[in-house]
Amino acid sequence: MIWVAALLVAMMLVAAVTVLLVRNHIAAVAAASLVSLLLSVLFALLGAPDVAMTEAAVGAGLSSVILALALRRLGLGRVKDA
Repeated sequence: MIWVAALLVAMMLVAAVTVLLVRNHIAAVAAASLVSLLLSVLFALLGAPDVAMTEAAVGAGLSSVILALALRRLGLGRVKDA
């Protein structure tokens, strides 16, 4: 159990550093969503299913949609033609 939690935390740290280092804004939103999703899995493993469902719905779901829509409105979420 501890190894699974440690693996989830390590994956969350990698995703959080990815948010800081990636130059593509949509990829940063996806990595931030991954952090929230992994955190919800960790909450579920620790025995807090209500907190896990809330984190998955708000953190991974709603926040990602709001950030992506904000990027679209600012014109930063468009894919440039090659």
